[in-house]
Amino acid sequence: MEICLAGKRALVTGAGKGIGRATVKALLACGAEVIAVTRTQSDLDSLVQECPKILTICADLSNWEATEKALKDIGRVDLLVNNAAVALLEPFLEMTEGAIDKSFDINVKAMLHVSQIIAKGMKCRGAGGAIVNLSSQASQCALKDHAVYCATKGAVDMLTKVMALELGPHKIRVNTVNPTVVMTAMGRIGWSDPAKASGMLSRIPLGRFAEVEDVVNTIIFLLSDKSAMITGTALPVDGGFLAS
Repeated sequence: MEICLAGKRALVTGAGKGIGRATVKALLACGAEVIAVTRTQSDLDSLVQECPKILTICADLSNWEATEKALKDIGRVDLLVNNAAVALLEPFLEMTEGAIDKSFDINVKAMLHVSQIIAKGMKCRGAGGAIVNLSSQASQCALKDHAVYCATKGAVDMLTKVMALELGPHKIRVNTVNPTVVMTAMGRIGWSDPAKASGMLSRIPLGRFAEVEDVVNTIIFLLSDKSAMITGTALPVDGGFLAS
């Protein structure tokens, strides 16, 4: 299935590494104009070296005022990928206020704020749009030491449903992608120990973790007109983890 996004303008948060970086490249390959947003300038610099045509914004999206300033003159955006997130893992009885605040500030509050800004523009132009929020299988299944992360991703799923309900009349679709462990560079480091990986893999019917392209392909599909009747959905990319 060939997807063409020529003439579309897309914004990707958390674009410096992993899924976000690969999404930028996939959108470019589909013909879209892309705005890459991340808080680390060096990541943007290296991304521009690989993708000279992209536009870049360096901003800390956990800062409400800085986000307003960074995006106030963004112009038309047809497609939004809310990928920026953190995973701060602590046992429930040892969770700290700082980890809780940072997790919700980035994983939920920043996603909501960026979506507000972009969706207001979509509504004013009247041409609709598509938003994909990156969630996780952890939104629907309890995982050890993931209390705050699970809570933020559960919030993302429900926020997405409300966004779909309220923005649907303006022809704006909103969905989440809910991956299992993904083999980004960090994922390979974190899950390279067979002893650690075996427990999770034993719960995945397909018997493997997700590759980055598995997630990116799903994001592109949900942004495209091929999914024109899909909104308010949480789409697992988990090899069957949530079915087992």
